Amino acid sequence: MTAARLMRTAALAALPALIAAHAAPVVSTFGPLRNRSMPRLSGRGRPDHIALTFDDGPDPRSTPLFLRVLAERQVRATFFLLGREAHRSPGLVREIAAAGHEIGIHGWLHRPLLLRGPRATYDDFARARDTVADITAQRPTLFRPPYGVMSTAAHLAARRLGLTPVLWTCWGEDWTARATPDSVQRTVTSGLDGGGTILLHDSDCTSAPGAWRSALGALPRILDTCEQRGYDVGRLRDHGRPQRS
Repeated sequence: MTAARLMRTAALAALPALIAAHAAPVVSTFGPLRNRSMPRLSGRGRPDHIALTFDDGPDPRSTPLFLRVLAERQVRATFFLLGREAHRSPGLVREIAAAGHEIGIHGWLHRPLLLRGPRATYDDFARARDTVADITAQRPTLFRPPYGVMSTAAHLAARRLGLTPVLWTCWGEDWTARATPDSVQRTVTSGLDGGGTILLHDSDCTSAPGAWRSALGALPRILDTCEQRGYDVGRLRDHGRPQRS
């Protein structure tokens, strides 16, 4: 057997192990396990506080409506922006920041990280981070992966770029065509407890057309429920998250 053939055989034999190592962090996608054993990654914070987060923006059609509700309720949130959408709407990004909201990144494109290698993953994160930094003059420090699915390459790239991955403890399933304000409110509040992080979407760029309307309609009701339960609502920055992950 030639040296080249030996190398090919060894590479093929190692491939399953490499794939397994790359995909190992996908276990964090399972919400109950993540919430119980990975508090920092889940966005767990102090028990009297709820972190409110939005993904997939900014969108000139919908994000300003969310900003209006938040301003009326005097609530600040964390927005995980897609780099490409931020590049398209820099004025809206500055408006989000000027209102006191926290900005994290959701990658440049909303594509599964498991399908990307280390270099592509790093380049995607860096491009999104630097785009937001150029617009706001402040470098983001938080990152949320598309679909909430991490990879080993994503963890390594985030660490190199000074980004902390944060997922969520409850969501509204507001991305589907069948979602309604009632269903989003019920889904969020059924899984809501002190120290939790809520995920909603202020854009439908990766969801059913117009799906953001269900989240917008549910938002005041969710805030009402948090108030009734005695929870403050705010940014991840104010959440007092635990140090272990």
